[in-house]
Amino acid sequence: MLPKAKEIVDAAEAKMQDIVDFLEEDLKTYRVGKANPSIFNGVVVDYYGSPTPLNQVASITTPDAKTIAIQPWERSLIGKIEKAILDANLGLTPSNNGELIRCVVPALTEERRRELIKKAKAEGETAKVGIRNCRRDGIDLLKKAQKNEGLSEDGEKEGEEELQKVTDKKVKDVDALIAAKEKEILTV
Repeated sequence: MLPKAKEIVDAAEAKMQDIVDFLEEDLKTYRVGKANPSIFNGVVVDYYGSPTPLNQVASITTPDAKTIAIQPWERSLIGKIEKAILDANLGLTPSNNGELIRCVVPALTEERRRELIKKAKAEGETAKVGIRNCRRDGIDLLKKAQKNEGLSEDGEKEGEEELQKVTDKKVKDVDALIAAKEKEILTV
């Protein structure tokens, strides 16, 4: 493959990988019946007037499979952290002893499991659309390179074929992530 075509394909592949990585991180935030500190990745606390991620104002640990412990670095934040957890609508009820906040992770209901699977599949479809958009943008760039920068027609076709292979691989990666998350959600 010609250097210009390879450059375009590599750039598109990097964007596709970013989409897969984002999906993987997003799926980690799903509460699936066992304690996982990444559930709180989206929780933001009002820290002296500025919204701050929870993991920057407290340490989050899992003392056992069903409990998450949050140790704020300042006692004055306990109320604000509890409010932020409740506002995040994670299905967790925080309780504190004046120094430490505990959240017991309840078992998932069948209905909640179905909702989570549906949500995961929707996120997977969104990721696939993003991947296909990267492929389309890459093909557009290849055509422009052929028209304006002297890329040969064979070079453009070769680039398109390589883009399609990369796209297929990334879509399979997304499918594998969704299948793994679905299995995890269904495991009681």
